[in-house]
Amino acid sequence: MTDLSQEAIRHNFDRAARSYDEGAVLQRRVADELLSRFQWLRLDPDVLLDVGTGTGYAIPHLRRRFRNARILACDIALSMARAARRHRSLWRPTPVWVADAHDLPLRPGAVDCIYSSLALQWMDAPRAFAEFRRVLRPDGLFTFATFGPDTLREMRAAWEQVDDRPHIHTFVDMHDLGDALIGSGFADPVLDVERYTLTYDSVRDALRDLKRIGAHNAATGRFPGLTGKTRYRRFEEAYERFRHEGRLPVTYEVVYGQAWVPKNAPPPFVPPSTRPVIPIRSA
Repeated sequence: MTDLSQEAIRHNFDRAARSYDEGAVLQRRVADELLSRFQWLRLDPDVLLDVGTGTGYAIPHLRRRFRNARILACDIALSMARAARRHRSLWRPTPVWVADAHDLPLRPGAVDCIYSSLALQWMDAPRAFAEFRRVLRPDGLFTFATFGPDTLREMRAAWEQVDDRPHIHTFVDMHDLGDALIGSGFADPVLDVERYTLTYDSVRDALRDLKRIGAHNAATGRFPGLTGKTRYRRFEEAYERFRHEGRLPVTYEVVYGQAWVPKNAPPPFVPPSTRPVIPIRSA
C-alpha cells in the first residue's frame, strides 16, 4: 500500500466536511450494503463503535438496528466529527470524538462490535487491525468495507502516461486483508468483492466528486506542487481513451469483510500507554 500522510488525510477531510454529503453517492450505497449484512448475523452488542464515521451517515441506521446498544463514533477529522454530531439523540446520546484509528482512546475489550465503512483504505491496515483487536471483547465482531486494487484503475492508468509519481493510492488486496486479520488475532474472516462504476461527462466532473469527499492524494511521495496545465492536459487526453458511449467510467472495487475475536481468546498484550481513556459506560 502507498505510504500515506495521516496529517494530509486529516487536512483533506477537514476541508471536505461541508461538501462531503453532496458527493458521497457511492459511499452511501456501500454503507447501506454493509449495514444490510447485519441481518444475517446473530448480534446483540452492548457497545458498537463506528470508526471513520465521516459525517455520521450510519449513526441513525445503527441506532435503529441495535436499539439497546450504546453507539459510539469517531473520525480522524475534527470537521467531520462536528458534522456527525448533528445525529445526536436525546433518547440515547451518541458520542462522536476525534481519534486516530491506530490509537483509539478506549480500554482493552471495551466494545462488542466495530463497524467501518470506506475508512480502512486511509489507514495502515495491520496497525488498525491490531488496535481493533485490542478494543474488542472476546466474541466481538469487526465488519468493514474498503477499496480494493482495481479502484480508480482508469485514473491510475491515465496518470501513468504522464509521470511516475503516486497520484492514486495502492489499495490492499482482499487476500492480503484476510492474512492481516488472522495475523492480528482475528478468526473466521469472510471477505468478498463487488465492483461499482460511476460515469461522468468529463474528467473534471469525476475529479470534482473526489474533491467533494476529500479523496485527495495523500501519498507521502506525491508531487509537492500544483499540477501544471501541460501535465493535466496529458492526463485528460490519456483518460479520454476510456470513454464509452459518450461517458467516462470511474471504477471502484469494494472489499466487504468481517472477522471475529475468538470466544476464549486471551486479551492481547497491551504495552503501557499515555492515551486518555474515554469512560464509555457513562451516559
